[in-house]
Amino acid sequence: MALIEKGFEAKYGIKTEYWRADATKVIDRVLTEWRAGKPGFDLVIGARGPLALAKQDSVYARFAPASSANFPAKFKDKDGQLTAWRTTPVGILYNTELVKAADIPKSLDDLLDAKWQGKISMPDPSRHASTAQYLWNLEQIKGEKWMDFVKGLAKQKPLLLESYSTVPNTIVRGESALGISYVQYPGQTKGPIGFAPINQYLADPSDVALSAKAANPNAARAFIEYLCSAEGQKKVAETGEFVMAPGVYPSIKGADKIMSGLLLMNEASAEQLAKLQGEFRQWFLVK
Repeated sequence: MALIEKGFEAKYGIKTEYWRADATKVIDRVLTEWRAGKPGFDLVIGARGPLALAKQDSVYARFAPASSANFPAKFKDKDGQLTAWRTTPVGILYNTELVKAADIPKSLDDLLDAKWQGKISMPDPSRHASTAQYLWNLEQIKGEKWMDFVKGLAKQKPLLLESYSTVPNTIVRGESALGISYVQYPGQTKGPIGFAPINQYLADPSDVALSAKAANPNAARAFIEYLCSAEGQKKVAETGEFVMAPGVYPSIKGADKIMSGLLLMNEASAEQLAKLQGEFRQWFLVK
């Protein structure tokens, strides 16, 4: 986001204040401030699943930036409150020094091989909303057997972390051989790390949303327009991210194929998410 902030300031002369955390913490802060009647934000950026939870509190204003007009329709929010600017495919990462070429997973099912027990890292799905949503959406790939797969994954005794962003360094340090996280991270992380080219990837858009009570609404709208503009999208792609602008890809092998075959995650409601996280707590944490 630093490149976007710098480019935005250079173009508009407006400085930004950016508070960063994983999506679960972001939405927790948004809702805490909103319900206290003291929202301290003009816009919110994060994964769609968690951000969508704030819709029922009427946190966001409807706003569709003109610069996003040609973005793929399947990523557009039906309520016109969230604007996708990138997407984050979830896949399997691995330590290139610890995992032999012949052992690189070719599918999600390979994670259940006995040799990987205790050697997989992933965010804790009982606390990390995006991971809970990812596991639930495996029904799109596994059908009725999705719960059997997740229970099998829990039996592998994975190292449970705070968020997707903590997985890559855990792999680089050799604390796990494999990990479940975003496939763009290997290109953004120094060290022996790569991603396994599996057949199907689930993805959640990263959205930006305008606060319904923004103190600086015009500046916020201008920032959203810039983020979705050709200039902004190119800057984001140059950092290794998958963006919404057609024909713009990160320098990742097979990026065009990954993008064209993405399965978009369904959004879990707050009630569904609470139930899922309770179940995952039993499967992953209760001995």
